[in-house]
Amino acid sequence: MMELTEITEERSPGCCNPGLAPRIGADEVRALSDDLGILAHPIRLQILDMLAQRDGQVCVCDLEAALPVKQPTVSHHLKLLRAAGLIDCERRGLWAYYFVLRPAMESLRARLLAQFDALR
Repeated sequence: MMELTEITEERSPGCCNPGLAPRIGADEVRALSDDLGILAHPIRLQILDMLAQRDGQVCVCDLEAALPVKQPTVSHHLKLLRAAGLIDCERRGLWAYYFVLRPAMESLRARLLAQFDALR
């Protein structure tokens, strides 16, 4: 991943728009990039869509059957979504049942909308 650094050296003022500078700082850019990154894969979006369709929990076997990828790939994307705090699971016997963490999804939505609204 590309590392963002604050530029501290003196720069020329630019020819057409002197004083032009980003309104979003390095920390905000990283957070926005992370938020967009977790959504930037079709399989993760499909998983979120399927989980959001159900108020209850969805068995991992149903997710694996519905997606066009193999089990290890499904597990990888589920792990990333869990690490991002957007979903969680409950184990019952041999199976894991996944569900959306709706407050986390609402928080993500609000953050993204705020950033995109600032671009208008």
